[in-house]
Amino acid sequence: MQSDMKQIKRILITRTDRLGDVVLSTPVIRYMRGKYPGAYIAFMVRPENRDVVANNPHLDEVIIYDKRGSQKSFWNTVRFAFGLRKKRFDTAIALHPTNRVHIILFLAGIPLRIGYDRKMGRLLTRRIPHHKQEGDKHEVDYSFGLLEHAGFDITKADRRPYMETGDKERHMIDSIQKNFGIGDNFIAVHAGASCPSKRWMPERFARAADILSEKYSSDIVLVGGDETVEYSSLTVSRMKHKAVDLTGMLLVGELAELLSRCRLFISNDSGPVHVAVAVRTPVIVIFGRNDPGLSPGRWGPLGEKDIVFHKDVGCRTCQAHKCEKDFACLRAVTVDEVVGAAGNILTTSSRSTHLQKRQNQER
Repeated sequence: MQSDMKQIKRILITRTDRLGDVVLSTPVIRYMRGKYPGAYIAFMVRPENRDVVANNPHLDEVIIYDKRGSQKSFWNTVRFAFGLRKKRFDTAIALHPTNRVHIILFLAGIPLRIGYDRKMGRLLTRRIPHHKQEGDKHEVDYSFGLLEHAGFDITKADRRPYMETGDKERHMIDSIQKNFGIGDNFIAVHAGASCPSKRWMPERFARAADILSEKYSSDIVLVGGDETVEYSSLTVSRMKHKAVDLTGMLLVGELAELLSRCRLFISNDSGPVHVAVAVRTPVIVIFGRNDPGLSPGRWGPLGEKDIVFHKDVGCRTCQAHKCEKDFACLRAVTVDEVVGAAGNILTTSSRSTHLQKRQNQER
């Protein structure tokens, strides 16, 4: 294996699941670039997550795999794989196991195929057992564990996710701030999530936002994808103070740029949390679900000042969206707790530090 690793020249890294998962894969990209500074490194991702890596300085290419669109059929996936074959990758790292990805890497004729032993894992040449559902480690550490098992030395690996934006995103957010009257001193809120068992109540988001708006003279900006429009609307409708609702309006790169400018991001457990961490914005995250595979231990934010709320209300087995306790774990998180945590972050992160961060990003 060591001799194989010395010959690595063309690397394909794949991650074809959701937004937060892709953001949490960026430390692997940085690690591989540091390990192989002269290698050609590509990253395969779904089209909706392209912006996560579009401006990544450690990548030579971003490859889009659209299993819901142009590669939906099996035969188009086969054609896609044979297209990859022409790129002559010698190493593939599949950070998320799927049948299609493993088939693609096999058909692409990539000699060294590293991944997990599930979802047709037998098509890989280096594979490890998949235990992510046990939640013993953070998702980033699972990825580095995969590399370590394959023979890489990860001793000095930097596990912090990161994103970079470009001029296009900066100009767009400049325009949005101007047109919507959003000042430099603003707090962003994400009130949605993929499951009811992950969603703190809109009325509590509204109350916390009102208090913080008054206490810190901050504008409040709601963000999220199309699927969270309902929850942002419910939050805004319950607020006393005016808020700017940008839910469903921003591409991922634009979201990253906006979050890089805010003083604080308050959110349910969701992909945008990791985007905020990647652009060095402190976050407060509210977790529900007493499930090790979905816990903060595996999916929590990795920033130094980030704060997580995750209450144990005595559930032995989480029933998720079929909860019979009216989501007691979420209801156990109070407005006062969130406001207090926000105050700790806002008072320790000075205004001058925030503006310096903006200036550094603009250089």
